[in-house]
Amino acid sequence: MSQPVLGILTLYLNDKKRLEERHVYQKMIIEGAKLGLDVYVFTPMDIHGKKSMIHALIYDPGTRTWSRKWREFPDLIYDRCRIQRSKRFEQLKQFRHRYGHLRFLNRPLRDKWTIYQLLSRKASFRSYLPETVLFQNSSDPVRLLHKHSSIYVKPINGTGGRGILRLERLENNMVLVQGRRQNRSIIPAQKLPISRLGSLLHNWKGSSRFIAQQAIHIKLPDGKVHDYRMLVQKNGEGQWEVTGGAGRVGPARSVTSNLHGGGRAIPMNRLLSHSGHSDEKRSQIRRTAEKLSLEVAEYLESSIGAICELALDLAIDRSGSVYILEVNPKPAREVFMQTGDKEAYRRAIIKPLEYALWLYNRKAAPSSS
Repeated sequence: MSQPVLGILTLYLNDKKRLEERHVYQKMIIEGAKLGLDVYVFTPMDIHGKKSMIHALIYDPGTRTWSRKWREFPDLIYDRCRIQRSKRFEQLKQFRHRYGHLRFLNRPLRDKWTIYQLLSRKASFRSYLPETVLFQNSSDPVRLLHKHSSIYVKPINGTGGRGILRLERLENNMVLVQGRRQNRSIIPAQKLPISRLGSLLHNWKGSSRFIAQQAIHIKLPDGKVHDYRMLVQKNGEGQWEVTGGAGRVGPARSVTSNLHGGGRAIPMNRLLSHSGHSDEKRSQIRRTAEKLSLEVAEYLESSIGAICELALDLAIDRSGSVYILEVNPKPAREVFMQTGDKEAYRRAIIKPLEYALWLYNRKAAPSSS
């Protein structure tokens, strides 16, 4: 009997066909073989439509080398494609449209505004959501800033901390503006009259779509921002589980804590203690964060369709209240490597493989009469 085949769908980062998570895929291929799962990597650029074949990337653990081999379409597809502004992302859209009938472990998640609206519909989530508005014209974030002492302006489909502004109200009708450009470089803090804010925001937005979101006060005593990353995944029985949690601390002068933007990961409990929470309070916060993350994953899957994993970026304020900042459907695993949580990192690699096998066997099993 032939092995089930899992194709990891990704995108090249550039025209030189560089892959961002090649080391992760290597581990998945190795672990997949141990489970009896044949795993290869491909992008929409690697498909020969007329032959219905894929010029797949194959990793050989014995020689530790990558090579190309023509392969048939896989039994299941694990989508790791993150949003990027490129022709490659347009090719991905075409692939999803043409091959939408194939079996995916996960489907694309909606944009930040749609996710916020979905979560807002469930009464039990509302207290965990910072107030958020769609940035349709400059008056939208300005009104929100009048309600809250500081806000964030974020691209509706942004990832990795790109294109984010933080606005803070000061005395004498002044505003402190900080942020990160699309290339993640830090924008030096500047003060300007609130009367000039509309013009700045109009230019910043351009033709792109943004949201404005109430800022949660998450600065540490040294002034650095921090948040928490919770990873939840489907297991080998098709059930949601918490894989792990970690804290993230941004670099000096940064308004975000993303690792790709220079942030660093530290164990969740250690960061909670730095924030002044007692042992008992830390345990309570962690239970709340884990329960919330599982409930959000189950709810979004019931609303949107197949999902195999989610990362929730959470803010936890000085009182211990938990807030959902973002939901990420294509989470990286580096936080667990940085914190030294090898078991969480191992689980993060293996769980999508175990879930893929469960899905495959579920379909292959004969139905009982």
